[in-house]
Amino acid sequence: MNAEQLFDQIKRKQSFLCIGLDTEISKIPAHLKGIDLPLFEFNRQIINATHDLVIAYKPNVAFYECLGMSGWHQLELTINYIRDNFPDTMIIADAKRGDIGNTSRKYAEAFFTHLRCDAITVAPYMGSDSVLPFLEYPGKWVILLALTSSRGADDFQLLNTAQHERLFEVVLRKSASWGNSGNMMYVVGATKASMLVKVREIIPDHFLLIPGVGEQGGDLEEVASYGLNSQCGLIVNSSRAILYADSSGRFAQVAREKAGEIQKQMAVILKDRALL
Repeated sequence: MNAEQLFDQIKRKQSFLCIGLDTEISKIPAHLKGIDLPLFEFNRQIINATHDLVIAYKPNVAFYECLGMSGWHQLELTINYIRDNFPDTMIIADAKRGDIGNTSRKYAEAFFTHLRCDAITVAPYMGSDSVLPFLEYPGKWVILLALTSSRGADDFQLLNTAQHERLFEVVLRKSASWGNSGNMMYVVGATKASMLVKVREIIPDHFLLIPGVGEQGGDLEEVASYGLNSQCGLIVNSSRAILYADSSGRFAQVAREKAGEIQKQMAVILKDRALL
């Protein structure tokens, strides 16, 4: 999926919403817990209920890895279900990988070739040789961690450097030369929305994946005000506020209602900015 295809989907669906499939066995409705493949069945119903409202799904790999082979199988089933039934929807593997070159190369093969994901989140701490192998796949995206919404972000990301910039700014400037706006995105937390001004000074044309709207307190209007560019340039993620809005047999319908509320806000924002 290239940038133009992604923007076309944003315009068609009047949305830049991503649903994070952070599917936790302890939080899914009780009536699903006793069946075979409960995570996949939960995901399948969420996807069926919301696919026309979203441009991407982002399974967080940790919630599947922790269950061993069964979890990996359900992750594969989820990804294959999206790919086979809704092929225009982006699949982001929230895996936060990043290691020496030959290891990153195998991670890239696993998520891009075997699992058929469109994008993967990558940690930049080990530098270019840990990121470049992911950029060898045409039509795939690296989503580099830049400025996260975590409480510990201040520990490193906001440190001042010898270049008189904060560390996240150095990461943005340096890494932008490894790829381009057609194969690299960046994670910027919604709770750091005011800092999107500085982010956009450095990378005006790149797409940004914005977690933290919803349960973590990020404000969609503020994110859009600081972060939109001429192709929208935003993928805003919501997970728990949609997934676990209801625990009854109506969970998927309620999830659709919650996603629809966000999509309607996004449609207004896109129209106000003349992006539709």
